[in-house]
Amino acid sequence: MSPALAIAHLDVELGGRGVLEDVSLTVGAGEFVALLGANGSGKSTLVRSAVGLTPFTGSIQLFGVPLERFRDRARLGYVPQRAATVAGVPATVSEVVASGRLSRRRLAGLPRARDRSAVADAIDAVGLGSRATSPLVELSGGQQQRVHIARALAGAPELLVMDEPMAGVDRENAEVLAGLLGALAAEGTAVLLVAHELGPMRPLLDRAVVMTDGRITQDGKPDAVADHEHEHTHLHSGAPDRLAPLPSEGVWP
Repeated sequence: MSPALAIAHLDVELGGRGVLEDVSLTVGAGEFVALLGANGSGKSTLVRSAVGLTPFTGSIQLFGVPLERFRDRARLGYVPQRAATVAGVPATVSEVVASGRLSRRRLAGLPRARDRSAVADAIDAVGLGSRATSPLVELSGGQQQRVHIARALAGAPELLVMDEPMAGVDRENAEVLAGLLGALAAEGTAVLLVAHELGPMRPLLDRAVVMTDGRITQDGKPDAVADHEHEHTHLHSGAPDRLAPLPSEGVWP
């Protein structure tokens, strides 16, 4: 079986400045991998390159297919860092999350029962079931970010790439979200998650990858990443509940 993501000898230059240099990274099916590093280390550039949003030289393969030839977008879910909402767009939470099912629907076909069920389940999973019919513009920035996470989950991706979804989240709610992601990985979804700290994800991770100045400087078991080796990593005890949904309020204040 080909890995969900295989990056080899990746170089990225933006604005005439080298951002990534000779980066190689593999994420296997069902692996839960955290990508750590200080601001400016290249984490977001790496994941944006992996999903085809940033030009690069080198090799990127998704499920064994070169990125430039990859067309099965239903297998890939991406949550950008603090995804912005276009002001004035009157879409509801359900409508936005439903757009995550488009790649799994027949051309011009109406939503099927399985699509509606997947949308409802994804909204419940991020704790916004009571706001399903609310216009997105009425939600707080943190709640809007949860909607974008639900949109990615609704597509039932085999590879989920997330850029700092836990930024600003308190410990209790971070544990719940970590449990949700850990459960997805246990069911076979590959997860690559950019983070500033391991926190409650530590006991659920398969690997922790540390970036410094555009290079990968460490790739191994999470226990090998200690506080003194990474300024944004903090130890927390206890494993999160893998089954509990996110609470409805207060996750992203």
